Amino acid sequence: MKILSWNVNGLRAISKKGFAEWLKSESPDILCLQETKVHPEQINLKAILPPEYTAYWNNPNRRGYAGVAVFTKEKPVKVEADFPAGPLDTEGRALILEYKNFLLINAYFPNGRMNETRLKYKFDFNKKFLQFLGKLKNKNVIICGDVNIAHKEIDLARPKQNEMFSGFLPEERKWVDDFISAGFVDTFREFNSEGENYTYWDYTTRARERNVGWRIDYFFTSKKLLPKVKNSFIMSKVEGSDHCPIGIEI
Repeated sequence: MKILSWNVNGLRAISKKGFAEWLKSESPDILCLQETKVHPEQINLKAILPPEYTAYWNNPNRRGYAGVAVFTKEKPVKVEADFPAGPLDTEGRALILEYKNFLLINAYFPNGRMNETRLKYKFDFNKKFLQFLGKLKNKNVIICGDVNIAHKEIDLARPKQNEMFSGFLPEERKWVDDFISAGFVDTFREFNSEGENYTYWDYTTRARERNVGWRIDYFFTSKKLLPKVKNSFIMSKVEGSDHCPIGIEI
């Protein structure tokens, strides 16, 4: 099984940049998207989605903002768009899909750079997310998406210049530490320990041309599932968004 994840920074925008051809060529069993910025009725889904896929969505009432989607060949047993831990996702940021042999969580974590209010929302979201995961560590769990945090210095091109900004704050990095300590694994680092592997590059500074990036998109699995993970990778050559796709093979 191949599962891919991609912050597309607008599904309508990327659909004009070869998304349909890319999806047909890669043909993942499951594709998780973040920052779709579109409700399903606002896009011609048949033009970009092959017939073997079923689409699931979570979007806020606010149009053109956030949103996640999952395109899957195998229909899940159950789909939820919020967390049992209580009101957590008010901005279309998560989908929980229960399959026969595993639980998949597609999440688009908040960005805290805008102001203190958004940073607080990010901290609250992350705290409740971790509380929710505490009940799942003994299950087969896959978590993917845009976490909006670079965990260690190796995960961004300029750590010293960014250590006081959201995305690389000590509190955020500790949250990833706590996440891993709770029984989950950063799968990419199980297969690759090298630097200069990034998933996001700032558009405005044309950072991708110089590979001045951040690794803020992840596939985590519970430790129980890790032996089944055969590969975890970054598709850095795929363009169309300020993020690139990532994937795992199970």
